[in-house]
Amino acid sequence: MSTEEIYEKLQDKTLDIKEVQTLYEMYKNNKEIESMIAMNLSLRTSVYDKTLEKSETIIYLLEELSLSSSMEARWAVAKNPHTPVAVLETLARDEVNLVRALVATNSNTPCAILDTFFNDEKIVRDGLSGNPNTSIRLLKILCKDNDKMVRLRVADNSATSQEILEQLLNDKEENVRMAAQANLRKKASQEERK
Repeated sequence: MSTEEIYEKLQDKTLDIKEVQTLYEMYKNNKEIESMIAMNLSLRTSVYDKTLEKSETIIYLLEELSLSSSMEARWAVAKNPHTPVAVLETLARDEVNLVRALVATNSNTPCAILDTFFNDEKIVRDGLSGNPNTSIRLLKILCKDNDKMVRLRVADNSATSQEILEQLLNDKEENVRMAAQANLRKKASQEERK
């Protein structure tokens, strides 16, 4: 089977997961195909419905692909909502900042791992600032970050406390102030429904 044929097959998110596994086993250590397989796993999962397509086979493939020499495969694993915490912990130490940044955005990444990203590069802190598992302690610090995108993601973060959002209402950037206001309105609306 040619690379083009494999690519075409893997574009189909309804491709039987066992067939995806077979392709992985046949072409293990082929960086290009490993990347395609990781992207197939991303296509078939949803950040909105984390139970969608979860299976032992997907978990196995995510664990295997996390060890790939392909950066594309590792970043696809890092952002996948089905990636096990142990794999996220390993990818949190990846040499590639984009892989670490995607671990920082993954809503399955626990607070203890997220705490290790605080002094990382801007791209990683940006991911950290938007993750709802980021501790309030770090969000209090990140809301004063020099980078407006970090502050904007704190303002958008559903876990950001009312106290921090009220601080961000005075931010020098209009987009940050608007996001904080929208988040406060959303929290107030949720409180009213209770």
